[in-house]
Amino acid sequence: MKTPSTSEADLSDSGASEPIRFYGRRKGKPLKAGRRSLLDTLLPKLAIPAPAAGSTLDPTTLFPARPRAVWLEIGFGGGEHLAAQAGAHSDVGFIGSEVFLNGVAGLLKHVDAGGLNNVRIFHQDVRHLLPTLPDASLERIFLLFPDPWPKARHAKRRFVSPTMLDELGRLLVDGGELRVASDHPIYVRWALMHGAAHPLFQWTAQDPDDWRIRPADGFPTRYEEKAVAAGRPPAFLRFVRRQRSP
Repeated sequence: MKTPSTSEADLSDSGASEPIRFYGRRKGKPLKAGRRSLLDTLLPKLAIPAPAAGSTLDPTTLFPARPRAVWLEIGFGGGEHLAAQAGAHSDVGFIGSEVFLNGVAGLLKHVDAGGLNNVRIFHQDVRHLLPTLPDASLERIFLLFPDPWPKARHAKRRFVSPTMLDELGRLLVDGGELRVASDHPIYVRWALMHGAAHPLFQWTAQDPDDWRIRPADGFPTRYEEKAVAAGRPPAFLRFVRRQRSP
């Protein structure tokens, strides 16, 4: 299970929110010289600046060539999945949000090695970015192996919540996908309970293989591989954004 990579604000089901608070690490082990260099040279070219209060950001303008769609990964960990998706979909613009500095350095290494020009990085809590994005501006959102916060008293720290699903539903195009993966049974049940019950989303599973097997167009992360090696089978939940009313 990875270290929390986004701030976890205590968001109530009523929609009221407290100030965003960060509960995870911002930095890990000292970085090697090559990765430190990429933070100095490459990150400034890819970084999305902190948005001004009340501002609006068209995500398609972040990329040198206007992409056909924009996908967002919330908490990209070491960046393996995001980089693989970006390499497989050169016509899509990718935004990765990650607070953990070592994870950002990991993604930069993949971007540099792959010569990827369709990746942009928000090195802050994603909740500062989401309100600035227009309605129906994202085609796909990934939340892969977030911190499960398994204790009941920490439940409100879990990223999936009715309030957050309202926001993600606002941002997704009709028919867009929210993909959630976890190897922790408490988080899987939590995400499924809230996602399947939310009026903006529909759970797509038709049989057990639909959630036991990673989507055919998906890519593994280091956290998935660690979970499998430890005997913790992951679950892959896909929620489709319902059609908006005319």
